[in-house]
Amino acid sequence: MDPHVSSHVHAAAARGAKEAADDVVVVLTADVEAAPDPSSTKPADHPSGGDDGAGVNYMARAQWLRAAVLGANDGLVSVASLMIGVSAANSAEKTMLVSGLAGLVAGACSMAIGEYVSVYAQYDIEVSQIKRDDDSPGAKDRKNLPSPARAALASALAFAVGALVPLLAGGFVKPWGARVGAVCAATTVGLAGFGAAGGYLGGASMARSGFRVLAGGWLAMAVTYGVLWLFVKVFHIQVSSLA
Repeated sequence: MDPHVSSHVHAAAARGAKEAADDVVVVLTADVEAAPDPSSTKPADHPSGGDDGAGVNYMARAQWLRAAVLGANDGLVSVASLMIGVSAANSAEKTMLVSGLAGLVAGACSMAIGEYVSVYAQYDIEVSQIKRDDDSPGAKDRKNLPSPARAALASALAFAVGALVPLLAGGFVKPWGARVGAVCAATTVGLAGFGAAGGYLGGASMARSGFRVLAGGWLAMAVTYGVLWLFVKVFHIQVSSLA
């Protein structure tokens, strides 16, 4: 073979081998750069625990928050509306006091019984679901099951606390105008406070929550007073005062 031709063949083969080696180096370098850093990655099934406990589990508060805030709001609105409504038919101090006390006792009992029946129905449903899943309720399941007795007690106490606000504010005031004004003023403060507290504990806007509760309470008192006043005027009913 011609020596010149042979040298050209060897030179071409050497260049081809060098280019192939360069391509391998480039591919390996690209793969290394594209591969994620093991130290910077975390397993998907092992999330970081930094956020655990950082937020508030508002769903865990739902049961007792509903029973407590709604119970207090119901007691406040119910007894205040009852006292205001009775004042439209009778201006006596004792009549208004007795009606408010009767509303407190009856409302607390009603709230307790209603809450107990409601939560016990939820309890039966969850226990039935556990049995259908062929999984005996363990310690965790029993801990997470709702407590009808606790919900009933919380609802009754909350109703009584809310009802005491208008009862103590106006139940012992003798002048009719001052008594009605005291009930309205105390009810306004209580409604705004309960509404703001419910919004704060539930993670909602305190201003909007307080305004909604306040508007609803004033509407209930106005409707009760207006209906009873109209009823007395139309049917000419005279309500005797307590001795």
